[in-house]
This record gives sequence, structure tokens and C-alpha cells, in this order.
Amino acid sequence: MTNNETLTVRDNRTGQEYEIPIADGAIRASDLGKVGQTADEHGLAVYDPGFTNTASTRSAVTFIDGDKGILEYRGYPIEQLAESSNFLEVAYLLIHGSLPTKEQFDTWEHEITYHTFVHENVRSLMQGFRYDAHPMGMLRSGVGALSTFYPEAREIKDPAIRHQQIVRLIAKMPTLGAWSFRNAQGKPYVYPDNDLSYTENFLSMLFKMSEPAYQPDPRLAKALDVLFILHADHEQNCSTNAVRSVGSSQVDPYSAVSAGIAALYGPLHGGANEAVLRMLARIKTIENVPAFIEGVKKGEERLMGFGHRVYKNYDPRAKLITKACDDVFEVTGVSPLLEVAQELEKIALEDEYFVSRKLYPNVDFYSGLIYEALQFPPEMFTVLFAIGRTPGWLAQWLELVDDPEQKIARPKQIYTGDRGLDFVPASQRWA
Repeated sequence: MTNNETLTVRDNRTGQEYEIPIADGAIRASDLGKVGQTADEHGLAVYDPGFTNTASTRSAVTFIDGDKGILEYRGYPIEQLAESSNFLEVAYLLIHGSLPTKEQFDTWEHEITYHTFVHENVRSLMQGFRYDAHPMGMLRSGVGALSTFYPEAREIKDPAIRHQQIVRLIAKMPTLGAWSFRNAQGKPYVYPDNDLSYTENFLSMLFKMSEPAYQPDPRLAKALDVLFILHADHEQNCSTNAVRSVGSSQVDPYSAVSAGIAALYGPLHGGANEAVLRMLARIKTIENVPAFIEGVKKGEERLMGFGHRVYKNYDPRAKLITKACDDVFEVTGVSPLLEVAQELEKIALEDEYFVSRKLYPNVDFYSGLIYEALQFPPEMFTVLFAIGRTPGWLAQWLELVDDPEQKIARPKQIYTGDRGLDFVPASQRWA
């Protein structure tokens, strides 16, 4: 940092000036807190609802440039990873910070494959839910319960113990997710098949019936694998922030990840692709698209699956999902809603109203169509999201544990309530 990388702040209340260092395009909130600070008065605080311009950590996991539509995991473009890698290799990259050698990948794949089974008591827990229990509620509870089966997970400073829990979480998420799916259908739970790949095994636990061995269509397995890669991490979003915030208390990773699942459960985070499907179903045909677009411009309709808090350009994940759509529909047949989606995208990319507002398709726009084609009910969409996001959550949690600057999360507040009231006993208030 050179000497001129500072910010001079003048407090117009006192006329005093403060020189605040700038590093990596940011200033420390604690330095700003010195402005106006006296023996009797607190310094300035930063009021930032939703953390729209507040960095809570330094991270080397994921890079996003929303204006240019760039997404990279550990420096590798998402386009290259989706095209040439697989989910377990990407998971290794996120967790360990580099791509594996052949020996490292074989060991990693073996570890995860042979930790996909869960304790029979977890199975009993899952079976105890009502038939109409939401799969995300079941997944959140199942993951949280794992902390009681592995009490050593609390030893978060031990690298070997940490590694064991990371392997277990990545391995067992598809099992718990598939069982939550089968529970809603009243079907028996299917145990993992260690002869299948990670994604193939998940499809087997979802859809296997009476056949001796289940072998999914490789095009479907590849498409789902790509979707997992595209969801594997996305910087400091709501669920990742939840994992880091809860993890800052130095709790075990199962509890921290269950907090991430709870955050993802919310409709503003993980439920967007379901909203896209409902929108497309309501439009029904391409003939109804122009009227819908006019409704959007008048504020009478909402265009779901367009625009993003971070991306002010085409979401790079959305481009990759269109290829996955082609592969899936080649197997399942084309969804009648695909034409509606394509017409909406075409108009939105050409119409000045949407272009000027930088409303480009995001990852949720086409993913719901793929999930529906794979015969997932809408309530399972966020479960798939959670399975894919698990390596990212864990990579972020690992950074938190090893970061000497991190403290337990404890944001400031601006108090707006009453002060100095005198308490009146109930006998007088009620007289």
C-alpha cells in the first residue's frame, strides 16, 4: 500500500480531519469509528441494511464481477469448469484451493463414496416426519442432527477432524436429500450404491424402484452434475453469510451448514426458480407473452428469473444452463413452457425497457424447467440447490476457522426506541 492510498474525512461538526487507510478498495469500519470519538461519545458507525456495501471477510474462494458477468472458483472460469470438470473435482478445488492430482482425486472420490451411508437412527428420524413435510425442513433437521452423531466435530481447530466432517457432509447430503424426496411420495428409502458416480448415485436414491440395479441416463446425470457445479458457491450470499455468522461462534460444521440450509429455505434466496415456473405456467403460451410484458412495464406483473443483486450483465450460469436444457429435453421431451421462456428471454434482451435496467436472465430462469423435466416437484428445487452449495459453504467455513481476523459476528445497531422510562408496578397500571 502506498502512502497516498488513504481517505481524508472531515467531520463538519467539529472541523477535525481524519486520515483513514485504504486497502484492497476498502476502509476498515473500526477506522471510521474513530471519527467523532471522544471519552463521552461513540464514533461513527456504518448503517448498511442487507450489507449492500459492507465486506465482512477476505476470501479467496469465489470471484464475481457482476458488471462483466464473470464468475470464477479459485480463479477458474465457471464456463471451463462446467464444460470440462465434474462436481466432485470442483468440490475438491473449492475446499483445498487447487485442482487435484489423479491420486488426490481418486482418494477424495473414494472417501466421499464410502461415507454416503448415514446412521440408521438418522433414517428413523427422517421417517418420523409427516408425509407432507417440506423436504427442506427435513434436510435442515437431518443435517443438524448429524452433529449429535459426530460429537468430535466440535474440535474445529483439528485439521484431520475438520476434513472428516467435510467429507461426511458432502457425501451424506444427497442421501438425506433423496430420502426427503421419497418421504413425500411414501416410497421406501433407497440406500446408496457405491458403484455409481456421485450424481448417478443421487438419481438412483431418488428414482430406483424394483429393478436390481439402477443406471440413469448419462445425459441426465451430466446435466445435474453441471447444475451442481453452477450452484457450488456464489460469494457472500445470504446462506453463506448465515454459515459464516453461525460458524463464527466456533460451532461444529453440521450446525453451521444447517443454518445455511435454513437461509436457503427462504423464498427470496432459494425459491426463485419455483417462482419462474409459476410465472411461465400462468403465461401458458407465447401468444400471451406480449400482454405479460406490457403488464411488467406497467408494474402489474413481475418478471421472475431476470436481474440479480450482483450481476448487471448476463448471469454466466444462465448461459451454461441452456446447454443443460438441451441435454435434458433430448431425454425427457421438450417442456411446453420452454417456448414461453425463450420468447420472454428474446424480448427482454431486445426491449430497451429491460436492457436499460440491466435485467438479464439469471441462473433461476431455466433451472426450474430442468428440475421439472427431471420430475422433481417444486419443493425439491431448493434441496438440489443445497446439495450443490455444500462444498462452497464448507470452503467458506474453513476460511472463517483459519482467519485470525475473524471474530464472533455481532453487528452494531442504531437504537430507535424509548429511553429512561420509569417502571410503574402492575398494581398501579391495572388499578
